[in-house]
Amino acid sequence: MTTTLDHPARVAAETARFVTVVRTADPSTPVPTCPGWTMTDLVRHAGSVQRWFTVLLRQRIQEPPRSREVDLRLPERPDGYPDWLAEAAAQAGAEFAAADLDAPMWAWGADQHARFWVRRMLFETLVHRVDAELALGLRPEIDPVLAVDGVSEFLVNLPFAAVFAPDTALLRAADRSIRFTRTDGDGEWLVRLRPDGFGLDPRGADASADVPADATVRGTAADLLLLLYGRLDRAADHFEVEGDEDLLAHWFANSAF
Repeated sequence: MTTTLDHPARVAAETARFVTVVRTADPSTPVPTCPGWTMTDLVRHAGSVQRWFTVLLRQRIQEPPRSREVDLRLPERPDGYPDWLAEAAAQAGAEFAAADLDAPMWAWGADQHARFWVRRMLFETLVHRVDAELALGLRPEIDPVLAVDGVSEFLVNLPFAAVFAPDTALLRAADRSIRFTRTDGDGEWLVRLRPDGFGLDPRGADASADVPADATVRGTAADLLLLLYGRLDRAADHFEVEGDEDLLAHWFANSAF
């Protein structure tokens, strides 16, 4: 599915929401959706990823990086992390503005252009903003249009993630399929598992809409996004599930991103 979203602007907006959530939180608050992490760990991770991606964009790398060394300039005190995260987004925004985001560039995913890293940064930030809200007992809200783009981004890039998510290499089967269907508007994704790998049906949503699937999961775009990222369980009331339960179990056991 194509998107007309302004990804740089969305990175700024999602980071601002994240900063607002964590600014008054106890830094030692556990984050259940990231076992073993505190709120400080969560913010440190998000800000580090933003800085790392910003360095990659600045260097316009054309091959996999040999080092992940980045001057993070970590704050001395836990209460300094919200401002530190905001600074990371400001640095990223300056790089976005200076860059040709359509320029060719190495990326680990499907889109070999600089824009890959902006879109990836957006959903990395969004999911961890949700983690922070869940840790504080808040109800996360996600723009449905943004959620649709996030589901597409996840499923398009997942087949390329084996280098850091090795279990994805197990997502193979003898011509089986899973359909994820949005219930709050148009949007569905048909994933095919083959003996040699997996991926979205190349014909796209319109062409595959009437193709039977071996398993189907229906939910709102936002809930499907959080399901794919492991923040919701398919057994939750949010979803309608039908078809091959073993196939779904196989998918969710091996698709962690």
